[in-house]
Amino acid sequence: MQRSFRRRRFNLKPYLFVLPILVFAVWFVFYPFLRTILSSVSLVNASGEILSYVGLDNFRYMLEKREFKAAFANTVTLTAVNVPVTVVISLLLAVLATKKRPLSPVYETLFSLPMALSMATISLIFRLMFSPNVGIINRLLGTDLGWFEDESTAMGTMLILTVWMGVSFNYLLFLSAFRGIPADRIGASQVDGANAIQTLIHVRIPAIMPTIVYVVATNAILAIMTSGPVMIITKGGPNRATSTLIYMMYTSGYASSNDSLAACVSLVAFLLAFTFTFLTLFLDRKKVKAG
Repeated sequence: MQRSFRRRRFNLKPYLFVLPILVFAVWFVFYPFLRTILSSVSLVNASGEILSYVGLDNFRYMLEKREFKAAFANTVTLTAVNVPVTVVISLLLAVLATKKRPLSPVYETLFSLPMALSMATISLIFRLMFSPNVGIINRLLGTDLGWFEDESTAMGTMLILTVWMGVSFNYLLFLSAFRGIPADRIGASQVDGANAIQTLIHVRIPAIMPTIVYVVATNAILAIMTSGPVMIITKGGPNRATSTLIYMMYTSGYASSNDSLAACVSLVAFLLAFTFTFLTLFLDRKKVKAG
């Protein structure tokens, strides 16, 4: 018994396996996070050196900026619209594709197509499609709108782009989850007289609820972190109509060398993502307990 205790005590192999990822996490995750918190309450020069402690003055300065108010509102709007729309469309596509048919490989490929394109490529394609001069959308609708150039349509067009980017991966997750439901569970509901819609609502969707929670949480984080399409297409315009928190963090830190403001904005984005994720997991946990 004593030998067994000594073996367990001096067995370093599990710790050696964990050590590389632990070093990576400390250096590239925890240290930058702590550095960001410190920068948010300090005066930082253009070289990134912390000069003095200023408390909450940086946050007060951030809250007074019109750019931050617009970026925060746009980020919340983008998240509140993008997540439910993307999840619903992905679910519908997965429901349609769950049963394997002769043409399944064709539409499964089409539904998954956005995954084959990079974010930059998709952004450039959409900028061309919605161009006021040569865009196919204006030709089909018979209009001459500058979709990304007009303040009233820029955010709506950006939402279409982000939804299209997120549908394919969610669709694959939902499709895999639906096809993993045991056939006897579906058969039992049909024996009880449930139609297709009742089976979907009361059997199939509850069976894949963990997948739905995961998709909602990850989509919320990705929506809050949206910046790439903004950088490529609109640069936050027109008149801050498409500016987001991450884009403001980028412009503050890299373009203006205001690391203190960039740190404050990044912390707000982190708290927003944490809040959305926590609420999603909390509501799911509460529902499971109620059930």
